[in-house]
Amino acid sequence: MTSATAGHSFSAMFSLVTYMVLIVGVNWAFAVTPTVSLPGGEVWPPVSLIVGFIFVVRDFAQQRVEHHVLWAMLFGCAASWVMASPDLAIASAAAFAVGELADWVLFTVTRKPLSRRILLSSLISTPLDSLVFLGLIGRAAPFSFLTMTLSKLAGAFLVFWLLRRREELAAPQGA
Repeated sequence: MTSATAGHSFSAMFSLVTYMVLIVGVNWAFAVTPTVSLPGGEVWPPVSLIVGFIFVVRDFAQQRVEHHVLWAMLFGCAASWVMASPDLAIASAAAFAVGELADWVLFTVTRKPLSRRILLSSLISTPLDSLVFLGLIGRAAPFSFLTMTLSKLAGAFLVFWLLRRREELAAPQGA
């Protein structure tokens, strides 16, 4: 095994492990962080701000390990099931599965620059994740859906903006 192959292998493994650790971490954070009351009796989980970054970390992991990221996604679905409270387990696992699979499909089939693939996959997957979760727990009110989705998109928009700037700076001048 060459040092380049070993470096790629370590990088790929590090990406998958980071993604899986973040899934466990965010599930734990949802369990211990109180929600914020919104108008009309709706609630907002502040931890949803972190979820958008996890979708992006999955995109980076997929870029390194391609479709092997599906194994890590399966782990994440199982972790969501196990770590959620019994009343939220189905909603949590289903939302994770639907959102992450949508993200995986869009990231896979889109042949745009990395920044646009991250933005497009997040624009579709985060609302799906929110809608499935809130729908299954009986709280799919418009304001809750909007705040949860926008919170998740905040991380994706930040990464998109940073990558877009880097891509623009790396592009040949005058092209």
